[in-house]
Parts: sequence; structure tokens; C-alpha cells
Amino acid sequence: MKIKTLTAALACALPMTGAFAAALDRSGQSISSFLQPGNYFEVGGSVLAPDVSGKENSGNKISDMAQSYAFASAAIKIQATDNFSVGLLFDQPFGAKAAYSGDNIFVSKPTNNVLGALPVTTAQLAGAAGSTAPTGNTEVSVETHNLALIFGFQPNENFNFYAGPVYQEVKGDVSLRGSAYSLYNGYDAHIKNTDGWGWLAGIAYQIPEIALKASLTYRSEIDHDVNIEERTPLVDDLTTAAGNGALAQLMQSLGSNPNIAPLLPSIQAAIGGAIAANGASSKETRITTPQSVNLDLQSGIMADTVAFVNIRWVNWEDFALRPYKFGAISEQVGGLLNPSRPNGFNLVQYSKDQWSVTTGVGRKFNDKWAGNASVGWDSGAGNPVTTLGPTEGYWNVGLGLQYSPAPNYFVAGGVKYFWLGDAKAQTGAQAGSDQYVAEFADNDAVAYGLKLGYRF
Repeated sequence: MKIKTLTAALACALPMTGAFAAALDRSGQSISSFLQPGNYFEVGGSVLAPDVSGKENSGNKISDMAQSYAFASAAIKIQATDNFSVGLLFDQPFGAKAAYSGDNIFVSKPTNNVLGALPVTTAQLAGAAGSTAPTGNTEVSVETHNLALIFGFQPNENFNFYAGPVYQEVKGDVSLRGSAYSLYNGYDAHIKNTDGWGWLAGIAYQIPEIALKASLTYRSEIDHDVNIEERTPLVDDLTTAAGNGALAQLMQSLGSNPNIAPLLPSIQAAIGGAIAANGASSKETRITTPQSVNLDLQSGIMADTVAFVNIRWVNWEDFALRPYKFGAISEQVGGLLNPSRPNGFNLVQYSKDQWSVTTGVGRKFNDKWAGNASVGWDSGAGNPVTTLGPTEGYWNVGLGLQYSPAPNYFVAGGVKYFWLGDAKAQTGAQAGSDQYVAEFADNDAVAYGLKLGYRF
């Protein structure tokens, strides 16, 4: 029962482990292609079609806000000598794609209030400032690309020590719309393509005679420093003389309102600070993608049959995104919130690390056909969670099938069905509290994948 023959039974475990994982995790960052025997090349792609809907706190329905997306992977591994190997791995480890629609608090209306405590709408402020009130819907699109160069040392047939540099690119766009975001209604952030460097290292152990293979891989966090292009139109309107004058007039008229009058000094100070922060020169924002650890195990359990398990940890608890101007404005208006946020708040953050487990069995039916079945679980990255990705982990089941027309190449396909975890969605201003603006429940997703492999 040699590992070279049983590996085929697992090859159809497509790169969909993290297709709808916690936070921004997507690919699962598998190292399995580098651990294939001999010289090996593969290319694969996956498509995920999610359905994520819910309701506002007021009870209004929110239709499907999650958009389908595709991601790719590729790898080449060269066994240069009996003791040394080198590989190049490409994947898209992190990402997001979502868009709200319909009549809800995540879509702009002219009747949206500028600040909850003030009876002034975006249309009134825009009219006074000679601009246009925010329109459109809340959207997010984030992409990453990883390229890892790996060097391996095999002192014998059992051990493999490997490490290498990782190059990563990140780009994205975020648009906040609707009353859920108050003064940030209309906010846009464009993260231009930026790059950074990290590293990975690991150890693998195998006993070919019993199809036993184990690997432990660590990937470092990667820093990206970028000038994010930001636009906050409601603060822009307040910056104009006409807009600021209209607001001052409104506040004066509200001075006799016993419910609002005590708040006016702090509101005026916060708005003045927000205007100054918005007008200041932009500075670089640091985006740090998280460190992670993957543990992969497989073992033969009977003739032509193996059991496998993947355990993955991702350090999302330490991840936060605070674009420079977004953060500077939040430090001015955060004191108006309940609970107060005098030090500002983040656009996106998570409260827990992600843990995921995928386990199953693979079987070689004959020289040409192999298949597998798996079940997976993901913990999520906390709940409540950001409105830009309102699910908490998942359960899934998957099936894969592989066809090998010849011993040196194969075609594999697979499908996974996800039961997505219910979640409460909160804005950045609410993060760290029990407050939330919407709930999402009874959601699911389907992933499809295809992979081609060639041994040479």
C-alpha cells in the first residue's frame, strides 16, 4: 500500500477548504502540492455561490447580500535531488465580495439622518452645500494573491523540512451606504494594489509503506503600508461654508429643545474635529494579513483507503482595518456614541481566532478512478461580526471524484455544501459591544472545484 498510489485517492480534495471560512479566509493555504512525490504540477479553480439574507433590528428583510466569487491556485514542485526540492505555489488566500440591495439600512436614501441625534437629512445637508446626497448600496470587494517560493530538505525518505519567502498582493474597495453608518453614509475607500513580504516554514513526516503522512506549516503575518484613497461626502458637505452654516443655524434652532440642547456642545466639537480630520493630509495605513498554522494528517486504514484530517488556525483576533481618515474622524465623533468610543473605532475587526477542521476518507477504486468524502467545521471569528461579512463559521459536507487517464496525470472535480452559521451584524462603531444592527440566519452556500494534476 504505497503512498504514491494512495496519494491519488486524495488528489481530488480540491482547494475549497476555506471557501466560506471565517472572516476573510478563502483558500485554506494548503501545502499538499509541495509534498507530492517526484516532480509535480497542478492548476485548480473553485467557485462559491453563497446565499446570505437576514433582517434589520426593525424587522425589515435584507435579501441575499453575498456575491458569488471564484478563486484559483497553481503549483509546481521540482525534486532536484534525492535530498532537495523546490516549489512555487500560487493561491488567493483572503478575500471578500458582498453587496446589499433593496430597501434597508445598508442602502442610501435622501431621508437618512446625518447624525442620529440631529433631525437633518443627507438631502437637506447636500442641498445646503450644493452637492448631491449619497446614493447606492453598501459593497465590499477584497482580493489577495500569494506567491510562495519553498525550499525543502529531505534527509531521508521520512522527513521533509521546508521554508521560504512569501510575496503577497492586496487590493480592495469598500463603500458604506445607508443609515446604519450615520456620518459615514457615502464613505468610499479604495485600497490600491499593494504588496508585502512574509515567510512560511514547516516539517513533514511520512511512512510510505502505510500511507502515513503528517505536516505542520506556519505562515507569518504580512504587513502592507498603503495610502488608501478615502472619501467621506457628508463631512465634505459640512466643510463647505454653506453646509457648515446650515448646520449652525439648525443647532441654534434646536437650542430650545430640552432633549437635544445638552448634546449640542459635544456635537459641535465633534463635528469641528471631524471637519479638521477630513481636511488633513492623508497618511499611510498599515494592513496586516494574519499569521496561520495548518496541520495535515493522513493514514492508510485499509487497502487502497486513507483517512485524512486538516486542522487550521488563523489569528483573526488581532486583525483590524482602520483607514487613516476613517480613523481620524472616528476619534472625533466616537465620544458621541453609546457606548462611548473616545479613541475611535475600526472599519473592520474580529473578536476571535478562527479554527477549522476538515476530515474524511479517500479511496482508490481502480487504476483510473478515485474519490473522497469529507465533513468540515469552522468556528467563525466571533459574533457579533462585521456587516461586510455577516456569518459565523459553518458546517459542510463534500464529495470529490478523480479520473486518471494515465498514471502521470489526472482531472479531479468536487462539490461542497455549506450550512453557514447564524450571526448578528454590527458596524465598526459597534464592534466590541453587544450592539448590532441586523441578524442573518438560515443561510447556505455551494462550492464547486476543478483541478488538473501532472507528474513528470
